[in-house]
Amino acid sequence: MDTTTTEIADGIFRISTFIPDAGLSFNQILVRADEPLLFHTGMRALFPLVSDAVDAVLPVSTLRWIAFGHVEADECGAMNQWLDAAPDSQVAFGAIGCMVSVNDLADRPPRPLDDGDVIDLGGKRVRYLSTPHVPHGWEAGVMFEETTSTLLCGDLFTHVGDGPAVRTDSPMEPTIVAEDMFGYSSLAPSTAPTVDRLADLAPTTLALMHGPSYQGDAGPWLRDLAADYRRRAELVPA
Repeated sequence: MDTTTTEIADGIFRISTFIPDAGLSFNQILVRADEPLLFHTGMRALFPLVSDAVDAVLPVSTLRWIAFGHVEADECGAMNQWLDAAPDSQVAFGAIGCMVSVNDLADRPPRPLDDGDVIDLGGKRVRYLSTPHVPHGWEAGVMFEETTSTLLCGDLFTHVGDGPAVRTDSPMEPTIVAEDMFGYSSLAPSTAPTVDRLADLAPTTLALMHGPSYQGDAGPWLRDLAADYRRRAELVPA
């Protein structure tokens, strides 16, 4: 497995490992700032590869924040390895997720975040947005880096396969393929409105967990995703 690093916005780095057996890329997003933040930890087995990649951008020991979208192995499996490698770091996660999982799982107490909370990283600012059950998990949430208009998407827009680090076309076609394959998104009355709310942010970069990063006017892409969720919800049997 090879791990690659690409700067997808000013000071925002996509660290990506393609795992052939899974047919997916597993991405971490590193925000370089006075208080650096890593979004997604990767699984424990990926820690040596990913930590080397982070270390090529900034010393791992200087990481201040460890964040992720929801509680799954690829999102937070290596959490405690990162906490050990960066002695001054702290997990920042949604308050619900801290209450039900991370307070117990993390080796140090996390910082719980409410919807709309902002962490000033020094040169960068990340806003936490609670997205319960979107795309899955009661504790789900995303982060928006305000200075670069970069949305740290978590599992939204999941793609299968490998490919370029950055694309500028619509992400919807491969997203529909992945949703048809896995059915990974929860379909509820709140799903499409939650995605529409993210579209209101008008991001210019989408940093995907599984797949390339997308640069462009991403608000309409998010509205297309919301429309696809509405279409799927209408087909769910009563």
